[in-house]
Amino acid sequence: MSGISVYSHKISALIKVPAVLLAVSLLALTLAGCNDKPAEQAATGRPVLVATVHYEAEAPERSFVGTIRPRIETDMGFRVAGKVAKRLVEVGQRVEAGQPLAVLDEVDLRLQAEQAEAEYRAATGVVAQAVAAETRAKELRGKGWSTDAQLDQTKAAADEARSRLIRAERSVELTKNSLSYTTLTADARGVVTATLIEPGQVVASGQTAIRVARSAEKEAVVAIPETLLARARGGAARVTLWSEPDKKYTAKLRELAPIADVATRTYLAKFSLPDATDDMELGMTATLTLADADQERVARVPLSALFNQGDKASLYVVDRESGAVKLLPVTVKSYGTDTAVITGGVEEGARVVALGVQKLDPAQKVRVVASLSF
Repeated sequence: MSGISVYSHKISALIKVPAVLLAVSLLALTLAGCNDKPAEQAATGRPVLVATVHYEAEAPERSFVGTIRPRIETDMGFRVAGKVAKRLVEVGQRVEAGQPLAVLDEVDLRLQAEQAEAEYRAATGVVAQAVAAETRAKELRGKGWSTDAQLDQTKAAADEARSRLIRAERSVELTKNSLSYTTLTADARGVVTATLIEPGQVVASGQTAIRVARSAEKEAVVAIPETLLARARGGAARVTLWSEPDKKYTAKLRELAPIADVATRTYLAKFSLPDATDDMELGMTATLTLADADQERVARVPLSALFNQGDKASLYVVDRESGAVKLLPVTVKSYGTDTAVITGGVEEGARVVALGVQKLDPAQKVRVVASLSF
């Protein structure tokens, strides 16, 4: 029996040897698998969160909705009274300087002109007679055949005749001018915005007949709150049209209302547009943007992105192609609750590591997994 026990013990020992070898092999494979993960991570780079640097004015810009208006809009009317014979333009029509807009009936004015010319001819004949009588009176008085009273009388008659001639001349000129006023013409290039007369209508002198907006100068009209009056006066302004949002126009404050609107408590401001073109139509909707003049441009970055080595704060900038990081010193202007304001050191659009900068090494490559917005 003792021999059988010894034999069984040897067999069990032989069976245990392969099991131990199998366990050792599995442990080696497991360790090899664990060692591959750091190698793979080292090849792909350390995952990081980044923030994009964007420089802008320190104080935020303010935008207002406005309307494009003409700087000069003229209510044009006839300088003489009369009956409208023709209206030659319609609303929205573009006109040039000197272009006829409307015409009055000229019959009565032509009769007045003929009457003035007849009076001028009569006054010319009277002057000729008075001058001849004055000449004879002077000759007779020189020979002693006339008195001083008769000479003075002929002189007075001659002076009156000359005055009548001057009045007749002026009357002829006035009637000619009145005839020219029967045609209403545009005094500048522009657009007709209103027509307030129709053919057959009798109008008075100076009554508004046609309204023309000059196209030479245009402006943006907006309502400014009282808190931004200083920025409106001294700040930089630009205008964009809703129809062309990518095109910007320089704007300059031309007029600011001295009194606020009773209902809105805002001040009406008019900004001239020296770069306006014919493509900018009157009445278009525009956006006026106000910014402080000569304002320093800053960027806001997360506080966790700053790496301070004791002398100066720095940022880790990530190369977009290689994934390498570079530590660059920056100038910090102020600190906030969760952000820092910088004025320089990194370029516009640079991507900086936002978290875990204390564990980074400049020789280490990173992999961007997400971007933060600030």
